[in-house]
Amino acid sequence: MRADARRNRDRILEAAREAVAERGPDAPMELIAQRAGVGVGTLYRRFPDRAALLAALAEQYVHELIDAVDRAVAAEPGAWAAVRAFIVYGVEKGRGAVATALAGTSAPQARQALVRRLDELVRQAQADGAMRADVGTGDLMELLGAFACHPGVIPERFLPVLLDGLERR
Repeated sequence: MRADARRNRDRILEAAREAVAERGPDAPMELIAQRAGVGVGTLYRRFPDRAALLAALAEQYVHELIDAVDRAVAAEPGAWAAVRAFIVYGVEKGRGAVATALAGTSAPQARQALVRRLDELVRQAQADGAMRADVGTGDLMELLGAFACHPGVIPERFLPVLLDGLERR
């Protein structure tokens, strides 16, 4: 892909992320093009329809989560500290709206890679005796989804309670 085409694609995805966070997955394509500083024709050349745009956005989002797991592993002293850091990253404001909007969007290979990577980390934290053994990666993903996708329902002040509940003492 040419450099200018790559820049346009990146600008479109960033504008789509903002628009989807604000207005949901039905955000107007014209708004996304306008925010990206491209014409609607350019948007549709890159992404032939809304489903293609949302799929690309979902894949990008899941890869960001994978990168967040890797950054947590590199920055933290142990697996449990990395799990905690990833959870805190995953529920930061702004991510929930995008996660909710993209919940049904397809990015199966990226999602599988995320689950595998996170599962390795969870299993290591459990093997180290730092994380409860009766909570699996699927449970963790559900809890993350509850916090990230329902910020008004579950107060932010409950995040430490969740983290303390996952830790093995």
